[in-house]
Amino acid sequence: MSRSKPTVSLEVKVEDRTLVFTGRVAWALQNLIDRGERGVTPIDTPGPRWSHYIFVLRGYGLTIETINESHGGPFSGTHARYVLRTPVTVLKDKRFGEAA
Repeated sequence: MSRSKPTVSLEVKVEDRTLVFTGRVAWALQNLIDRGERGVTPIDTPGPRWSHYIFVLRGYGLTIETINESHGGPFSGTHARYVLRTPVTVLKDKRFGEAA
């Protein structure tokens, strides 16, 4: 699901915990939720620090799988695909420009 306004805060329920994320970490988690089993890559969902966002989310106990994939082109190499494995329920999703 593509959304025109980026997520700026996200409140989710994970088992018996309620977690609140803001900024780019909230944006990253919303992208992981939206993409489901397809996951996200820095190539198809550009973001300045995907590995850091994943590190932060894992610090909250979320399980996020990293799948290493090869890509061709003039700058061939590998990239990561991140897939959220922890079930989460979105409680609140605040978008850029929306009232609190």
